[in-house]
Amino acid sequence: MPELPEVETIKRDLEKIIAGKKIVCVCVHNPLVIRQPSVEKFKKGLTGATIKKILRRAKVLILELDNKKSLVIHLKMTGQLVYPGDAKKSRVSFYLSDGKILDFNDQRLFGELRLLDDWRSLKFIQGLGPEPFAITLSVFKQMLARKKTKIKPLLMDQAFISGIGNLYAAEVLFRARINPERSSNSLKSKESQVLYQVIREVLREAIRCGGSSVDDYVRLSGKKGNYASQHMVYGREGQLCMECKSKIKRIALGGRGTYYCPQCQK
Repeated sequence: MPELPEVETIKRDLEKIIAGKKIVCVCVHNPLVIRQPSVEKFKKGLTGATIKKILRRAKVLILELDNKKSLVIHLKMTGQLVYPGDAKKSRVSFYLSDGKILDFNDQRLFGELRLLDDWRSLKFIQGLGPEPFAITLSVFKQMLARKKTKIKPLLMDQAFISGIGNLYAAEVLFRARINPERSSNSLKSKESQVLYQVIREVLREAIRCGGSSVDDYVRLSGKKGNYASQHMVYGREGQLCMECKSKIKRIALGGRGTYYCPQCQK
């Protein structure tokens, strides 16, 4: 699933390319991705509206329109936004005033599109924790100290901190030299500080690289992100650790595959 760096990359690409353009027509090729309202109301509410502003909240994109409605896009596992599109593989195609198409592709139909009067009212949005860049070190330490949960599942808990998923939780913990099975409240003050700094550093670097294309994620242009070349542990089971030359292991933790170096991460 695209995580904060991937969704932020798409958001920034959208800001540069489609902000200020009008949606002149909407073609829904597969109605399963339209979660609300009905397909007809979805198309009617978007047609003729101008895209005023593009926002990101956690892993969700929000396109605010000049008719005071918002198009909320959750890419989930395999969702893609591609511009200019060709409507050949898309689930929904948005025809814009520049004569080009913004395609929403989703091979497995897990993605969700909603047209809302107030995106902040969405239950998922209301349940999100703070953004990683919006909290101070002292607040982050307090958040960790209150939790007994293992640190890897906690970082992936969107109600705790929003935007971090399986991939970046693994990469962050390796760089912070923290074992993913450690309980959150066992971290010492210095470890919490390092973790806080590394989260911000890794996410910023991943955004600069356009995200990680390990599955179906692509940038708005259809090109892949470049951060996967910098992965230290994710997807590297059985390969040698780049730091100590021990073998990277994969374990199940919180229902997800977790990659880590048992030598470097204590």
